[in-house]
Amino acid sequence: MNADTRILFDRLNTRILNLGKFVVRKFTKLYVAYKLETNFVDVIIQKSRLRLTVNIKYAEVIDAKGICRDMTDIGRWGNGDVEVRLDSLEELDDVMAIVEQAFRLQCAEEN
Repeated sequence: MNADTRILFDRLNTRILNLGKFVVRKFTKLYVAYKLETNFVDVIIQKSRLRLTVNIKYAEVIDAKGICRDMTDIGRWGNGDVEVRLDSLEELDDVMAIVEQAFRLQCAEEN
């Protein structure tokens, strides 16, 4: 991970952990998982960006900016049908809007 990617990860990590006091972060060999009961987003750290797999059905995601990729039935690391890439801090709010949808969905399912 280069210095820019480290900054991206640190900012994203803080934003995800601040979604709620019950968010758990788990480092695995391949990705960093954030979960309540199950993973709602997994972050794969790449050399110059972060690739997120968001655990929400592609058909259910509200993606006004068109930043999501449909990963349904495609083999990859992480859990979920939606992929989002984070290349710069300017994209952080847009990416978090997608992550928050999966977080809220999981919160609703638990209640």
